[in-house]
Amino acid sequence: MALIEFRGVKKAFGPKVIYRGLDLSIEEGEALTIIGGSGQGKSVMLRMLIGLLSIDEGEIIFDGQRISGLTEPEYLPIRRRIAMLFQAAALFDSMTVGENVAYGLRSAGELSEDEIEARVHESLGYVGLAGKQDQWPGGLSSGMKKRVGLARAIAMRPDVLLYDEPTTGLDPININRIIDLILHLQSTLNITSVVVTHDMYTAIRVSNRIAMIDGGGIIFSGGIRDIVTCQDPRVKDFIEGNAAEEPRALQPGNAI
Repeated sequence: MALIEFRGVKKAFGPKVIYRGLDLSIEEGEALTIIGGSGQGKSVMLRMLIGLLSIDEGEIIFDGQRISGLTEPEYLPIRRRIAMLFQAAALFDSMTVGENVAYGLRSAGELSEDEIEARVHESLGYVGLAGKQDQWPGGLSSGMKKRVGLARAIAMRPDVLLYDEPTTGLDPININRIIDLILHLQSTLNITSVVVTHDMYTAIRVSNRIAMIDGGGIIFSGGIRDIVTCQDPRVKDFIEGNAAEEPRALQPGNAI
């Protein structure tokens, strides 16, 4: 049984239809990347999964439980198992780095302050920011803010980690740093990863499967070699548009 399932999910914002029938399964331990053009609903999918957006029809299943339609209190234990790195990191400027990382742990109320302090230290160490807990978000670069947001997410020890455009707006050095960090967390913490991006370079580096959204549903799902040889014109157009920026990453010989 898949860990996460979207079954016939429909979603619209007024007259704008996002999903006409979304069907997607995600296996435990998988590294899945969702690609697609702007406005196709990639981030919407993540927000529906963690209950920040409701669905109109269909159902979302997590670990055998139907989670679409849960009340806010009922969703709290789900969010402890599914964490998300938001596109802009979503840090609290009025809190230090350490306080940001500890925020979810303190809200859960399950650990002592000593245990929270140890978890914060450990989580910052995972993202290469050990000893930075007393700094303020305002003094951090965009790349460091993403890493703090990631530390906050993994501090909850989730089963699933969602990444919303994790490399958008970063310079090439920080893009590769975030990619390496995602790969490191996958290998060391055995987290199921779902990455949303429009960047094929990132998608190929971090994934063992890619799914593409277009026209209200999934039009492709397969491995790296499958997508670089796919003949669907919508997929080819997306791939070739990215290839103009990252040609080496999109060559079949490099898609391993």
